[in-house]
Parts: sequence; structure tokens; C-alpha cells
Amino acid sequence: MNKRTFIKKSGLGALGLSLLPSGLKALEAKGPQARLRTAHIGVGNMGNEDLRDISSHPQVDVVALCDVDSNNLAAALKLHPGAKTFKDYRVMLAEMSDGIDAIIVSTPDHTHAPAALAAMELDKPVYCQKPLTHFVSESREMRRVANEKGLVTQMGIQVHSFYDYKLATLLIRDGIIGKVHTVRAWSPKQWGLNGPAPEGSDPVPETLDWNLWLGTSPEVPYKDGYYHPGYWRRLVNYGCGTLGDMGVHIFDTPYNALELDVPRTIMTECRPPSGFGYPENNTVTYEFPGTDYTADSLKWVWYDGPGMPPAHEDLALPGGEQLHDQGAMFLGEKGRLYLPHFMLEPKLIVDGAYQEMDFEKYGLGTPIRNYASEGPKHYHQFVDACLGKGETTAPFDYGARLTETILLGTIAGRFPGQTLHWDAEKAQFAEAEANQYLSGEYREF
Repeated sequence: MNKRTFIKKSGLGALGLSLLPSGLKALEAKGPQARLRTAHIGVGNMGNEDLRDISSHPQVDVVALCDVDSNNLAAALKLHPGAKTFKDYRVMLAEMSDGIDAIIVSTPDHTHAPAALAAMELDKPVYCQKPLTHFVSESREMRRVANEKGLVTQMGIQVHSFYDYKLATLLIRDGIIGKVHTVRAWSPKQWGLNGPAPEGSDPVPETLDWNLWLGTSPEVPYKDGYYHPGYWRRLVNYGCGTLGDMGVHIFDTPYNALELDVPRTIMTECRPPSGFGYPENNTVTYEFPGTDYTADSLKWVWYDGPGMPPAHEDLALPGGEQLHDQGAMFLGEKGRLYLPHFMLEPKLIVDGAYQEMDFEKYGLGTPIRNYASEGPKHYHQFVDACLGKGETTAPFDYGARLTETILLGTIAGRFPGQTLHWDAEKAQFAEAEANQYLSGEYREF
């Protein structure tokens, strides 16, 4: 089933609901004391953090909670006892659409687009966790819908609003290392699985609605220790591996600072595909068209998995200093800029030595490196934008392009060592066999 058909049949069109007009103008009309009524789809793990930080805004009222796991739902309800609870986001949207102003989507990756698109079809602003979608076709569709409807949107990359990442963006755009020709980024996380798919099945916990957890993905038997609650990131039908988890965060600052679009070529070095789990170690090499801040083209190399990154002269630090576990290195015509992940000061390296930098001229104020105070900023930016105060800095127009870049790397992992050529205008590969992974059929559930 395609995505448009899914939205029509997913409980909204089937219930005869007409598309409701956006409530944003009404909220703006109420003035500065307006309140934003939020509904949260997925309230376990990261969803719980999203719920906490969205609701910490003084003008938010949490009116609906939705989760396929009753334990998650019960814990969230204790924090917001006045909210209505649901297992199925389609039912929530059908029953409460006129009582909801904005939707927060914090589910596993494979449900991001189905839930977010259903909300946007009702003209609701959406905050959606990263990566924005599971398929490239979904990213393109979410970007299209958000832009056509003029909706407030935000992808959940909180560090986008943190001091050090904003500072690094300003440094690069100020030409501190000149035109950038290469970026190397890395994470040693292991959101992969080199073993086979599990055999057999286990009883589904009474607290879990397995059909709703699977959602639009293919039906498979439940197996304890896989899938829910946290294993899904490793699996190709539900997550996007380490590249989709940490890559989005670590890619974000270089991608934003250099004003990149999607790449022209992608090549992934990894083990042969299993069709079930992502490889545990990946090296992904992208080539991007040039921008005002890069050379004529930009080379980008991503490393993930145990032991990453390998030793490389581009990553050597002064005095033999050890690299941080995660981070990015910009290489330009005048030196290198090292950005550890996360909440650490960017460092300028010229001729093998650290150089002093004047940060005050960039007007960011005193550095703040406290997650408790910095974390909510990205969420509050979304709430304020919904209330007509300012704009978001990671809308779907941006998040979809960044996510597309990430997803092209995971697709290249199905063709190890082969360079894939991406036509951004046609949204397809020159290598026809790779195009089957740009989208997927939606199961009726």
C-alpha cells in the first residue's frame, strides 16, 4: 500500500474526517498568553525525554498520550494525569483532532513517517525525532507536505541548538580554515547485528500491542530480546543503524555549516548484507557538490562501529592527544577544525598545533555546557514557533535533506564497495538495483 492510500485508509479518511484547518492562526490571535495543546506518539525511552522537555515549556498543555506499550503509557500518565491515553495514533487523531494543536512523534524510525504524515494531513505542526524517516521516499513526501501546507516542523536533533555546534557553524562560515575539502566523522557505537534473524517465536507480553508496534512494516513473529524496546535500531526493517542514530547528530553541524544538499555519490565498506541486521562496522564515503564554503566538491567519510575511527593523518591531534569517542574533523585550505561530540569546544589546528580563537566576536555569550538547561531549547523553539514567536532551525525542509543523505549511506551498505550515483532531481540511483530500497510497501494493520 502506498503512503497516500495508507493515510486515507488509516482511520482518518475511513472515519469520514475532513481535513481541519490549522489552529496556528487562532493561537496567534489569542496573543502572548496562548497555550499549545500537544499530543505525544511514543512516550517510552526517547519519547519520555521529548515529553519532559516539550511539557517544560510554560505554555504547553499535554492533552494526549499514545504508546503501544501500556507500561510506557502508565508512566507518562502519572506525569500528566489529565491527558487522554491511546494505543493507536490513528484513533487518537480521529477522536481528538480538534482538541490538539501540535503532534510529537517519538516512535521507532519505521513509524515516524506514517504517524507524522497522518498528523500533517490534518494540518498539525509536527516535532519528529531523528532520523526523520525510514525511507528516502518518505523524507521527500514529508518535506513536500510540510512546505505545501506551510506547517511548523522540527526534527529532533537537540544539539543543533547547543552552544558549541552553533559556534562551529559560525567559525566555518567565517572562513577560519578556508574552503573545506574533506569532513571525517565517527562514532564507535554498535547499532548493528552480524548474526542471523532469530528462529521461532515467543509469547507477546501482555503490555505490548505487537501489531501496532509493527505498524506498516512486514508482519513477523515476536521474539523476546529483539525489536522492542531498544533492539530495533540494529534491524533494517525498523531502524537505520548507527549512521541513523548518531550520524544524524554528528553530521548535523558540518552539513548545516557548509550548506550542503544531498550527495552525488555514495560508497559503503562493510560486510555483505544479511537482510536482517545492519553491519556492525561501516565506512561510508560521500561526494557532495561544492557550496560557497567548500572546494569544488566535498569528500565526506563516516566511520561507525567498534574500534572506529581507524588511524588516519587527517585525524591526528597535536602532541599525540587521543581523539574523543565521537566527533567530526573539518579539513580546509588553511587548517583543520576539530569538533568533539558533545558539548565540547571546537579546536583549530594549523601546522600540527592548536591555535587560539576569539569566540567573543561571534556574539554567542558565555559558553553553556549543561544538558539540563541546553536540552529543552530545541523543543521550546518548536513550541514558540507554533505560538507565532520565531522559527525553527531544523524544519523538515532541512531535516529531510539531512535524513536523505543518511539513508543513502544505509542503502549503499547493501552493495558493499560499490559506488552508487544519486540523481537528486529524479530521486533515483543510476544503479537500478538500488532503487528498490528507496521506499517500501505499507502493510495494512
